[in-house]
Amino acid sequence: MGSLKRVVWLAIWLMLHLGYGQEDEVILWSPTKKLAWSDFKDKPSNISNAAAITASGITYSFSAQGTKDKMELDFRVDTHFYPDKSWYKPKLANPIILSHEQLHFDISEVYARKFRQILAKTKFTNNAKSEVKAIYRNILRELNDYQNQYDSETNFSRDTVQQSIWNKKIKKALNY
Repeated sequence: MGSLKRVVWLAIWLMLHLGYGQEDEVILWSPTKKLAWSDFKDKPSNISNAAAITASGITYSFSAQGTKDKMELDFRVDTHFYPDKSWYKPKLANPIILSHEQLHFDISEVYARKFRQILAKTKFTNNAKSEVKAIYRNILRELNDYQNQYDSETNFSRDTVQQSIWNKKIKKALNY
């Protein structure tokens, strides 16, 4: 990587990770780190009937170089859990619900991987910034729909048969 490219990459990384008032704690997705109730630090909603809420998402950064017609990107895509936006109701909390919430985080990682694959295969032009943004928005839309499908089909973990099916499906998607 050239020195200018490294400087651009560093600047983008700093803006995304240190700049613009980002003060929220994040937990980076890892196959070995599983969520614990102590990771859920927000106060539970009195309005919601949910036992817990997992706030997770995908972030990206990239640098580009190339010609007007063909850009090459170096990109980074991460999956984050946001403790300060995630909560649970202790009276309703149990290992089954925690496992259900972990799978929400894991599903975010499945879509981060899909995003990485699409970025790796796409031929970008000098309009790479808007092209990446469009792909990202589409991935987020798909991720949101999939998360809703997961909650619907498992009845928010209450349908243990469907929960088991989803556990296997996501485990297979993550190759472990």
